[in-house]
Amino acid sequence: MTYCVALRLDAGMIFASDSRTNAGVDHVSTFTKMRVFERKDDRVIVVLSSGNLAITQGVVNLLERHQHAAEGLLTIWNAESMYDAATLVGDSLREMQRKDGAPLAQSNIDAGANLLVGGQIRGEPMRLFHVYTQGNFIEATDDTPYFQLGESKYGKPILD
Repeated sequence: MTYCVALRLDAGMIFASDSRTNAGVDHVSTFTKMRVFERKDDRVIVVLSSGNLAITQGVVNLLERHQHAAEGLLTIWNAESMYDAATLVGDSLREMQRKDGAPLAQSNIDAGANLLVGGQIRGEPMRLFHVYTQGNFIEATDDTPYFQLGESKYGKPILD
């Protein structure tokens, strides 16, 4: 089971994820669950993922393809706010769900995925979002400055 955590603190942000993935008892592999989109002096956007690996890798690939997008298209590289970046991640997740969700469900494979998206775009404060399988999201607040994905029962007492 994946474990990811992201914290929004006064002094900065912390992102951590494991690299274990499991497709059954006898098939355990290692894959990165963290992708950093960074442009010096402009933006740092971190995406942590859990859930169906094919879906989450598809989301990250869609975001990476933004480097080659037509001018004028909203991308992770020209989003004006972290809210816009979280919206792009949610839209990419919906696109992957539309493309692969039904065929996976027909094979009794869970297509669920959750992502944490956080960072800072020049001109705005650091922000952190939890993007749900459906593509909608919530934002971390001063009352709830962190999000966890995966086996949260182990980390929550320590974080609290």
